[in-house]
Formats: sequence, structure tokens, C-alpha cells
Amino acid sequence: MKRLTILLTLLFLSFGAIAKDADHAKWETDIQAFEASDKANPPPAHAVLFIGSSSIRMWTSLASDFPNYRVINRGFGGSDLDDSTAFADRIVKPYRPVAIVLYAGDNDLQGGDTPEQVRDDFAAFVAKVRQDQPAVPIAFISIKPSVARENLLPKIEEANKLIRDWSMQQKGVAFLDVAPAMLDKNGQPKRELFIEDGLHMNPSGYALWIAQVRPWLADHATAAEVKQNPNTTSK
Repeated sequence: MKRLTILLTLLFLSFGAIAKDADHAKWETDIQAFEASDKANPPPAHAVLFIGSSSIRMWTSLASDFPNYRVINRGFGGSDLDDSTAFADRIVKPYRPVAIVLYAGDNDLQGGDTPEQVRDDFAAFVAKVRQDQPAVPIAFISIKPSVARENLLPKIEEANKLIRDWSMQQKGVAFLDVAPAMLDKNGQPKRELFIEDGLHMNPSGYALWIAQVRPWLADHATAAEVKQNPNTTSK
């Protein structure tokens, strides 16, 4: 019954995604590059998977930022949230991660998606990956406020609220709210957190994300790894 509920939820949520954009083929080159890399250098088992758009792809310091964990980076720049769902069978399922950290959403809003669509796309991602791993912990890093997309701040705030509210009703789903620390006293994005394009972050910006992700991993990745691999005594 539980599996049937997940399947029905995924099918229901997928209708909106399909109506919005049924063509994910533009990312095929990126996905094939991941698969080629996996074949040449098999990724570590019992790893934490970081997946999503360019803010994940450009997080090149993951291994040093989280030295106590094995990590896999599967960010592909410019992607929407539903792109990660579309390719989950190829860049999530094979790794059987002990935990998943997802960042996406601002490209979606920039492209015209509503906050409700972004929330539903996250729900579809959770349903998709949990078809294979029903108990995998999943964290959503809140959509960041950025200088380049200040015009989206109201939609970002609404989307974050909807995702936070939905996540609170789910088991093993967390909403990591990085947005407040990225805003100044006037509620505007802090310019010092971004590189020249005003959209992507510098190390100071990522430091704020690390401060949110690290304690979540401490609470979830260790327990998940021990459960999946009882012989593990340390990471």
C-alpha cells in the first residue's frame, strides 16, 4: 500500500511537470558525461549525493567541506528541479546514496514556474527516488536570494515557504533554510556572497550553506549509513 501511494503521488505530480516541459534531452550530454565518469572511476559506495543546478555543480570544494563523508556531485548547470527527477534513474539510483542534498529552484522561477510548481516538482523528486530507497534522507537547500534575481525575491520567499511546509509533513525530508543569512538588514541579497555575475556564490556564500548542511548530515547520514551497512564503524 505504501509503495502504491508513492507511485500514485509520483504519477499525479508528473502530469504538471510533463505539461510544463517534456523535453529534458538538452541535458543528455551532461548525463552521459556523468555515466562515462562513473564507468572510468566508479563513485564511492555509501556516499552523500549532492544534486541539482549550477550552485551544486560549482560547489567544487565538497570533499574538503565535508571531509568525514564520501560525496558525489551531480549538479548540472542551468537545470530545473524536474530535470534531476527525469534523470534520477541514471544519476541517483545507481549510487544508492546514504543521504541526498538537493539544490534547485531559482532557474525554475526565472523560467516562469510558479512557487506551487516548484513545490510539486520537489515532491515528485522525493517520490521518484524513494521508489528505490524508501527511507533515504533528503534535504532541500532553500532557494537562494541572489543579486542577479532580486526581482524574484517574492516568488523565492513563497516557494521556500511552500517547500518548508510540505517538508515538515514528510518523514526524513528536511528544509535547510539558507535564505535569511544571505539577506542584509534591508532584506536584500548580500553582494559580498556572490561572484561577479551576482548569481553564483563565492566561498563566503558556500560557508553559509555548509553551516546548514553539516549538522543535518551529522544527524542523518551516519544513521542511514549504519542502517544500510551494519559493518560500518566509521565514515
